[in-house]
Amino acid sequence: MRVRVLLCCLAASLLVSGQAEETEDVNEEVLMRDRSHIEKTLMLNEDKPADDYSAVMQRLRKIYHSSIKPLEQSYKYTELRQHEITDGEITSKPMVLFLGPWSVGKSTMINYLLGLEDTRYQLYTGAEPTTSEFTVLMHGPKLKTIEGIVMAADSARSFSPLEKFGQNFLEKLIGIEVPHKLLERVTFVDTPGIIENRKQQERGYPFNDVCQWFIDRADLIFVVFDPTKLDVGLELEMLFRQLKGRESQIRIILNKADSLATQMLMRVYGALFWSLAPLINVTEPPRVYVSSFWPQEYKPDTHRELFLKEEISLLEDLNQVIENRMENKIAFIRQHAIRVRIHALLVDRYLQTYKDKMTFFSDGELVFKDIVEDPDKFYIFKTILAKTNVSKFDLPNREAYKDFFGINPISSFKLLSQQCSYMGGCFLEKIERAITQELPGLLGSLGLGKNPGALNCDKTGCGETPKNRYRKH
Repeated sequence: MRVRVLLCCLAASLLVSGQAEETEDVNEEVLMRDRSHIEKTLMLNEDKPADDYSAVMQRLRKIYHSSIKPLEQSYKYTELRQHEITDGEITSKPMVLFLGPWSVGKSTMINYLLGLEDTRYQLYTGAEPTTSEFTVLMHGPKLKTIEGIVMAADSARSFSPLEKFGQNFLEKLIGIEVPHKLLERVTFVDTPGIIENRKQQERGYPFNDVCQWFIDRADLIFVVFDPTKLDVGLELEMLFRQLKGRESQIRIILNKADSLATQMLMRVYGALFWSLAPLINVTEPPRVYVSSFWPQEYKPDTHRELFLKEEISLLEDLNQVIENRMENKIAFIRQHAIRVRIHALLVDRYLQTYKDKMTFFSDGELVFKDIVEDPDKFYIFKTILAKTNVSKFDLPNREAYKDFFGINPISSFKLLSQQCSYMGGCFLEKIERAITQELPGLLGSLGLGKNPGALNCDKTGCGETPKNRYRKH
């Protein structure tokens, strides 16, 4: 009888505790965080007219097509860097890229920033690896899913170059159009989580190459970490090697911060820096945001005020990228032009050295092989640094030119001095004028607060008329 009473009491207590847990679960669902700071910081409720940059964009496109692309095509720059700029990329919105290990909260963070929780638009989330595709969130009049094959086939979009990664990848690419005000000004890209025990071959497509494509075009890169997943493996090391040179765009996020006590959070923060220090060889490390980016209220007895300030700082960072979208676009095109110019100067120097070393009895293939194998013996790179305004830090890898000339015979190129015409001027002079005058002038017109709509290619001609080097002045 006593045993039966004890069992009944135990069952009753379990029932009460179960009801209490259910009540707690209900309360947790009800306690959602206030979103007013997101709407205020990102100015989502303001009905201010959008800036009209159509004239600036028109001029930027004309500068690219008339001054940069001819030299880029003539010296086949895209085969060296695998980086082709399309009109869709020039006119595209700022891109925010989310990277990091699996199940650290990347998709949840996107849902939270856009307020997509419990709607039919939300990205699927969970404790297990849930995102296996590259998901691009764009603005559209209604909810619409776009297959990767369709995105790559549409030349008006900025994703058509992704077709080079093969059909297996396009099956892992998906676009989602959402009628959200933030997406009118920015595009979010959610990536598959890094799984250290998975090789690229198992994915069926070149995962790192695809990541590099998005990294090269991202205006802001969020690398998200979970306090319980701070181990750094080969995949994460490879990712940070790909981020070299993009430190100004990187933001480290220590997510789910309210799941730890204060003392433990400080230890995790130190452990994160200790793990990343060998991967980020810069004097000033990237900005680290510590918070919990999900809709639920912060857990009790945590630094709510600190987490909220960190979240607002991140939103201000995002808003700054949106506000500076035209400046970043012009700077991106100018950086591309500098790389194209350096590549053309190097190819020209290889070709000039080849012509100088060739004699009537020489074997052209052996002569050029000797030059490519040891360019320093012929002062290829040193000559470029000595005679032109080129930084040694911008020079491409010497090994890359072995592969480049293995595909493109040196005889298929012309010297820069021969890349001139009576009406069009010289390719090198045009790209140098774009780098030193036209693009900085376009950037300055924005920085000085001039009316962007006042710029008109019909009136200005989008730059000076190229000088005729064959006519006496």
